[in-house]
Amino acid sequence: MSQALHHITDRAVAVLIVEAPAAPDARMRAGLEHAPALRTIGEDELSEGGPAPVVALVCVDGRRLDQGCARIAALREERPWLRILVVLRALDAQAMPRLIAAGADAFLGGGLPADEVCANVLALAEARPLAPRPVAEEGTQHDGVGLTPREAEVLRFLSAGFSNKEVARRLSLSVRTVETHRLNLRRKTQTGRLKDLVALARQLGLAPVLDGEMPRGSARHAAAAARA
Repeated sequence: MSQALHHITDRAVAVLIVEAPAAPDARMRAGLEHAPALRTIGEDELSEGGPAPVVALVCVDGRRLDQGCARIAALREERPWLRILVVLRALDAQAMPRLIAAGADAFLGGGLPADEVCANVLALAEARPLAPRPVAEEGTQHDGVGLTPREAEVLRFLSAGFSNKEVARRLSLSVRTVETHRLNLRRKTQTGRLKDLVALARQLGLAPVLDGEMPRGSARHAAAAARA
């Protein structure tokens, strides 16, 4: 190996592709294996942790949710320094609290292009927020977890501490429509607590609300919920 290539490999982010309960598809695997900024490794190559972060990629679908939670919990117990990125396949948001409790650090929807997966692996390794995806067409689901684009946008503002009336004004909706979206969010996520909404918005990689969009007092309330 040339000195230059060895230097690039040393600086690349290590990615552990976890083969169970489900393996990534061939396109995702090829994208990870050929990304210059990443270096795929096996479990036998894991050390006991160190300054260089290691991202473990775990694919989970609805039929193997129990196995996925068990695998994530085992990784977290055996190697607590790993950063665990879960690729969700046809799961709704009701599964996310279980995966978070098991030890997942972040989530991606299934079917993402390989370059987006790689970008989000790097973001997690560098402890940056995962890159939000462009807003999909109305009626499609957001990031494969059962939220429509409008529900995701409502979640984005609710997690920043906006009231129903403030969300309605910002999105040019009626308060009743916002209340309906909020009920749908509660049904799909099994929670309505601000702390949980903040965590869910982060896990989905929703773009943060900018200071200029914030109503008075919302930033303080959202920050307090994030710390709780």
